[in-house]
Amino acid sequence: MASKIHCDIVSAEKSIFSGEVELVVAAGTEGDLGIRAGHAPLLTALAPGPVRIVTEEGHEDIFYVSGGFLEIQPDIVSLLADTAQRARDIDEAEAEQARQEAQRELEQHESAEQHSIALAQFAEASARLRTLHQLKRRR
Repeated sequence: MASKIHCDIVSAEKSIFSGEVELVVAAGTEGDLGIRAGHAPLLTALAPGPVRIVTEEGHEDIFYVSGGFLEIQPDIVSLLADTAQRARDIDEAEAEQARQEAQRELEQHESAEQHSIALAQFAEASARLRTLHQLKRRR
């Protein structure tokens, strides 16, 4: 059995990562997934949050994805997200401000639609902050 698998992380705008990895850890909508070479084929939705990869050299890198899909095939793991970025590129102050604004909107919503939009914005901002905190813990 091979000890590495190819991983592609792609956003709607561009490819964020492509390379051989030992491990991928992602937040699926049904729970966290750890993927190594030899994993069974799978297609699942991704929840907003961090994705951690460990390269074949042992280097760890953390990415943020806004949701999307994860597909596992025998030789490749593909993460397709609307938005994806390296955790180190996230502006913490901007993410915190977005979370606070969404929190205010949640408290002041005037309709079910506005509440749903504010809830989604709050979840995304919180997921960005969770990704940053995971990066800081790894350092």
